Amino acid sequence: MNSHLPCIHLVPCPKGYTRDLDKTMSPPQTIARVRQRLTEADLDILARTTRVDVNRLGIPVFLSVCGADARRVMPTRKQMGKGSSPEQAEASALMELMERYAFFSFWQERPHMVRATWSEAEARFGDALLPLKEMLRSVNEELDEAKARKVLDLISWSFYPATRLPDESIVWLPLDWFKLLGEFNGTSAGNSPEESLLQGLSELIERHVCCLADRERLVTPSIDPSSCHDPVLCQLLEAFAREGVHIVLKDFSLDMPLPTVAAIAWDPTTIGKSSEIVFTAGTAASPAKAAIRAVTEIAQLAGDFCTNACYEASGLSKFNTLEEAAWLFDGPTVSLDSLPTVENNDIKQELLTALEGLLPLTMYAVETTHPRLGIPAHYNIAPGMAFRERDLNQSLGLFVGRKLVEEADAHTALEGLEVLEECYPKAHFLPFFKGMLALRAEDWSSASALFAEAMPLQPGADAQALAAFYLGYTETLQGRWAEAIPALAKAVELCPEMKEYGNLLGVAHFKTGNYSIAADAFAAVLRVDKGSAMDLANLGLCEKFLGKNEEARQHLAAALELDPNLDFARQHLAQLEG
Repeated sequence: MNSHLPCIHLVPCPKGYTRDLDKTMSPPQTIARVRQRLTEADLDILARTTRVDVNRLGIPVFLSVCGADARRVMPTRKQMGKGSSPEQAEASALMELMERYAFFSFWQERPHMVRATWSEAEARFGDALLPLKEMLRSVNEELDEAKARKVLDLISWSFYPATRLPDESIVWLPLDWFKLLGEFNGTSAGNSPEESLLQGLSELIERHVCCLADRERLVTPSIDPSSCHDPVLCQLLEAFAREGVHIVLKDFSLDMPLPTVAAIAWDPTTIGKSSEIVFTAGTAASPAKAAIRAVTEIAQLAGDFCTNACYEASGLSKFNTLEEAAWLFDGPTVSLDSLPTVENNDIKQELLTALEGLLPLTMYAVETTHPRLGIPAHYNIAPGMAFRERDLNQSLGLFVGRKLVEEADAHTALEGLEVLEECYPKAHFLPFFKGMLALRAEDWSSASALFAEAMPLQPGADAQALAAFYLGYTETLQGRWAEAIPALAKAVELCPEMKEYGNLLGVAHFKTGNYSIAADAFAAVLRVDKGSAMDLANLGLCEKFLGKNEEARQHLAAALELDPNLDFARQHLAQLEG
């Protein structure tokens, strides 16, 4: 059955470039190759690349802007790339586009996917099916296998043949399950399959250790900057020192086979004015390359610490004050070369060594290379690895329930929730999902009652905030703006970094005529996301009604600069300008 299926075969892959990153070819060669493939494919994928840093640090940052064909399949419109040289930064931005375009094109085409329930897949694929224990491991759950099978049978999944590395055997797995868990976390591209796969594993490990360290506020070693001898790394750190930007490097490797270096940086002269505290990490085959990844990522996110840049947190928390980050500065001091390494002249050997060190966790890979581009790309999965943006209290039942209420018809969803109640009696997610079904049916009173019931049952602040938000949202759908405010305020109190909560709270206050309180709510959202055009416009509108005309002009104009399609902002600005 497997002879014709796509299987990944690893081959020797000597390095052709090692200055700041380990690649099979140099950045100029990568740029030339990608541009040639784009021309030959005759697809409008890349509109342009452009350098976007202001050269204060001298660490280049590039954007690759999507063309029309890419915009049709991708949710993002631009990708960022970084490096110690302009060529490396541009190559990084191009490869990021290749990775994302390949992944989303793959999901649009869905080649060779087999739709089946779990039991149907067991009958069809036999021993070639991903073991059920791996499904449970993917959400770190211990559940009786009979119950697990019953839960998974509530949904039909898209099964696809993946390659289990390193034994290169075919394993059928529900690919949409892993996409549900990690979205495009684990996507990769490279100049060779081996380079792409090692990059994918590095991303998975980086997200995993960052999630654990950040969530649990682990005390980890600080890296002695005097132990950083790599010439490129020294040059990068000197750029920070020259500009008075503080940077602290941390060892986040956490017994993983690949080294991970976390970095936190801030400019004491611009912090809170034109810059933010930036916290990120990098993982690679060697400690020096991991540190270079982390430091260039800092530069990518920071906007040279002087341009009012606002980055969106993903793998790690975002801090507003150094006091919030105080836990990071504890721990012993170690040398950079004390971190683990798999460094070898052959990328295949680095990958195999890392996979061996990963055990008992297993990596599975699906090739997503776009057939007209031929740039190696993959979707990489390692069940059991953590991901910060996933629910803290994950389980098969939680994610299956979510798919039921979001995608199934009402009758199927209700029957499915009854099965989940049998397998997970009194589970915290059941009243919330029932509330979502009632919301779909526009049964407002039932939805409100169920979200109110769900709130105190939720095991963490994020989940409580979500229930509170939906309780408030249900009230707004009925035009009950004043009644919505307590629940929305609770959601913001529990989870202030969720800008959607703050935005709706501001709208509710605005609708009740409390323009000053509404303005405070929109200003709080802008502290989380300085680039939110809608919240800038809303703040300007509040200021207009409060008679603060100059502030209103500034904010409405800034909103329109970001989004010229905000007609209400244009109308109110025109009124202010007479």
